[in-house]
Amino acid sequence: MSVTSRYREAWEGFWREAPEEPGAVFWDAEPVLTAAHHLALYEPYLTDPGLPLVDLGCGNGTQTRYLADRFPRVIGVDLSGAAVGHARRADPGGLAAYQVLDAADKTDTDTLCAELGDANVYVRGVVHQAAPEDRQPLVDAVASLVGGRGRAFLVELSERARSVLAELAGRAAGPPPKLAPVLRHGITPGEMRDAALPEYLGAAGLTVLASGELPLTTTESEENGTRVALPSRWYVAGRTG
Repeated sequence: MSVTSRYREAWEGFWREAPEEPGAVFWDAEPVLTAAHHLALYEPYLTDPGLPLVDLGCGNGTQTRYLADRFPRVIGVDLSGAAVGHARRADPGGLAAYQVLDAADKTDTDTLCAELGDANVYVRGVVHQAAPEDRQPLVDAVASLVGGRGRAFLVELSERARSVLAELAGRAAGPPPKLAPVLRHGITPGEMRDAALPEYLGAAGLTVLASGELPLTTTESEENGTRVALPSRWYVAGRTG
């Protein structure tokens, strides 16, 4: 099973049009405001920090490069070839490796698992943007990559983010400039129940080891200069037996 062609085309179109400069994409906030906070929650649960780390849904690689400074081997994977192109151009020194991967396709995931063995996995805002029928296969892919020794960190927008996004999208002047391309390409963030991700993790054979709530900072600012932050929920998961 793989993602729908519409979903793939939406992401390809989005990333083909996305500017190269840092912070131009709605969710492309500086790692000090995003991945750094996540690592503080994630690292205490790592049983083997020396395992490869997979940044699943790496986009243009901003967080991937930050992670590559902190783990011995980091691989950024994304459904979109255009996104992977952005990531490679932004990382001329090759801090991390990047590849196109349809994580909902078991063949693709099995190939990466065979290459890496057990891995730690970082997933930021990927599952909630996927089509509902692709969410369980995506989480199954995370479980396959984790294997017996790895740990996964997943952070996804919570249900409460819907009202924030609806308010932004419905403003009389139109959506903020960095949110507008997301909506124009048919990408629908925040359309997942809070209870869904723990259910997907359990069905994939993973145990939730820790969870909580944390604002997910974007690159968009209000008129007063404060960053737009979206409510999110985070989970650390792995196999315990």
